[in-house]
Amino acid sequence: MANLVDHPYRRAPAHRRGTALAQVAAGAVLISFASVWVRLADVGPTAAGVYRMLVGGLVLLPAALLRRERLWGGPRAAAFVAVAAVCFTLDLVFWHRSIHLVGPGLATILANFQVLLLGAFGILVLGERPNWRFFVAVPAALAGLLLLVGVDWQSLPASYRAGVGFGLLTALSYGSYLLVLRASQARVGRLEPLPNLAAICWGTTALLVLTALVQGESLRIPSLATGGILVVYGVTAQVLGWLLISRGIPYVEVGRAGLVLLLQPTLAFTWDVLFFHRPTDVTDVVGAGLALAAIYLGTTRPRGEDVNPAST
Repeated sequence: MANLVDHPYRRAPAHRRGTALAQVAAGAVLISFASVWVRLADVGPTAAGVYRMLVGGLVLLPAALLRRERLWGGPRAAAFVAVAAVCFTLDLVFWHRSIHLVGPGLATILANFQVLLLGAFGILVLGERPNWRFFVAVPAALAGLLLLVGVDWQSLPASYRAGVGFGLLTALSYGSYLLVLRASQARVGRLEPLPNLAAICWGTTALLVLTALVQGESLRIPSLATGGILVVYGVTAQVLGWLLISRGIPYVEVGRAGLVLLLQPTLAFTWDVLFFHRPTDVTDVVGAGLALAAIYLGTTRPRGEDVNPAST
């Protein structure tokens, strides 16, 4: 990991840092609409994932070819791609179902709990030294979750409880995906990010198609409007959003990057209220605020610690 003092944002001129911050913010805004497109698309949850990844692969693979980047990194690179594709397949399968059951806002906040799961993994498995932020973030996240989903859990509809469960499984799957992705990019002889992501897109597409066939879910696109929504979903969520974030985040301070990226779950919750008329009261607002604050604490570290924002 690069030392904070030597990080690129320290060396970048002020206008470059300003541009980078705008790129990260724009990427977060684009991705915040991902759950909205899933809800609006007139296809099943697995089918939505198929077309997201298919569009991503169709864009990223030609881009890698134009840059003349190698597409084969050997058996080990292929193994990492395969495992990453499995994790991301589970991520989309769970997340899309959560969106349909509890709404885009809560489903997206639940998915972002991966920050705390990664923190726990670092402490328990990698032996990383925890700081006060993690011990504050965990109870805050649990309190926020309790307020969001309802204190009287047993009285909630079974479908709603299933949606919360799918959201938490999304966090677990997404966190696993990020761990595999980081490991693949840390090894010698790794594929460059563009062909690596393209390969993951195609692998995930194949697994999602297989999942749809096993579940008996149709992949038919019923209308031109739905086709347009799926294309927009793939381009904004799988390509443009993460491309902007990837380009900008090395030049943004860690704390500021974590705060700006909170635009994604915050706006997703806002879109749920505005577009889908999610019933919201003071308890929901407080719960969402606590959960987002916990995610922020789990994302950032105190100034001066050894960090690498680009790796998240």
